[in-house]
Amino acid sequence: MSVEYKNQPEKTKVNEVAVKYHASKENRYSLVNEAQNGVSVQAFFDLLAVSGLTKEELSTLLDISFKTIQRYQKEEKPLNALNSEQILNMITLYQKGEEVFGEIPSFDRWLRKPAFGLGNHIPLKLMQTSGGIDLIYEELQRIEHGILA
Repeated sequence: MSVEYKNQPEKTKVNEVAVKYHASKENRYSLVNEAQNGVSVQAFFDLLAVSGLTKEELSTLLDISFKTIQRYQKEEKPLNALNSEQILNMITLYQKGEEVFGEIPSFDRWLRKPAFGLGNHIPLKLMQTSGGIDLIYEELQRIEHGILA
């Protein structure tokens, strides 16, 4: 499956999205607080804009249909706490991925291939849970420091 990056955003776009939603691995309290309050459904579209994910992939990862996302957008309804937390964690994951790989397209390619340090699981498939996102983040930290499992 090939993803085209016609409108690949500049590096700063991921950081702008993280700032917009107060998503930070360093300040877990703020992230949890934002998630409990429910983030705007716009976070879904902002994550789409800075990632290599399709709307179908992101909807599947969140276990919510795209039609529901559209309805929430129309009704200006926030995402629930679990989906909010997952989106915020994904934003911080994309920040780290860009930091480690230098650009989102390279990180996206890595996400789609089996990763030795993750037991040869495909990282993208692990993003369905917060625990999986944490495992990917930890693997990125190991890659960043040259520690290969």
